[in-house]
Amino acid sequence: MSTSPSLPANLIDPRSVVSPSARLAPGVRVDAFAVVGDEVELGEGCHLEPHASIKGPATLGPRNHLHSFAALGGDAQDLTFHGERATLEVGSDNQFREFCTISRGTAKGGGVTRVGSHNLIMAYAHIAHDCVVGDHTVFVNGAQLAGHIHVDDYATISAYCALHQFVRIGRYSYIAANTVITQDVPPFSKIAAPRETRCLGVNGIGLQRQGFDPQRMENIEQAYRLLLRSKLNTSQAIEKMKETLGTSPDVLELIAFIESTSDRGLTK
Repeated sequence: MSTSPSLPANLIDPRSVVSPSARLAPGVRVDAFAVVGDEVELGEGCHLEPHASIKGPATLGPRNHLHSFAALGGDAQDLTFHGERATLEVGSDNQFREFCTISRGTAKGGGVTRVGSHNLIMAYAHIAHDCVVGDHTVFVNGAQLAGHIHVDDYATISAYCALHQFVRIGRYSYIAANTVITQDVPPFSKIAAPRETRCLGVNGIGLQRQGFDPQRMENIEQAYRLLLRSKLNTSQAIEKMKETLGTSPDVLELIAFIESTSDRGLTK
């Protein structure tokens, strides 16, 4: 990539290792002992702190920040992976904190792991092969994703949560610390496991912080009362939601999520 007079030149510490096949946009900073591997493309303003590493094939958009010892683009931790070509695709403005790890994809999973933009991936979190992570998510320290997981926008996965492969995590959901997730997590929900993993209702504080107005909140809360606290089964609750709350886009999103839930079932 050529430099532009309007953008700062790259700052590459001579003690770092940058592959000749890597492509660095203007304004990239690579600190001492950081490693940029083969077939890595770094967008404008990316910053690798000391000892951070990124292996390719991988593409990172602008302004991603890899803190010390973050390790992105490693081979899939999967016994069926045998070195086939697989990639990592990352959006922009993400924070990858110390010792977090993200693997590239596998052939059986589509060959690519994707992470969106404006995410905070805290220390020791792990995102495995073939996962798809949206935008504005938070992975708290030690959150662990197995392979093939989809995490939708604005989800929060708290400390030391372990997520089973192939589960889906809905938008604006919140998973409390030390929770083991083996089933899909519906959007807008708050999930915790004080004794058993179950849905505790609406992620009210999180939705308020994201600017949900009182009417949106009330519609979602009514839907969850039907789903969790009525004497209706799931199918009956969905029909009641359609009948009484069918004009709410948020409730329709919840219904669509439940109706398309994976084979692992729904956390209730």
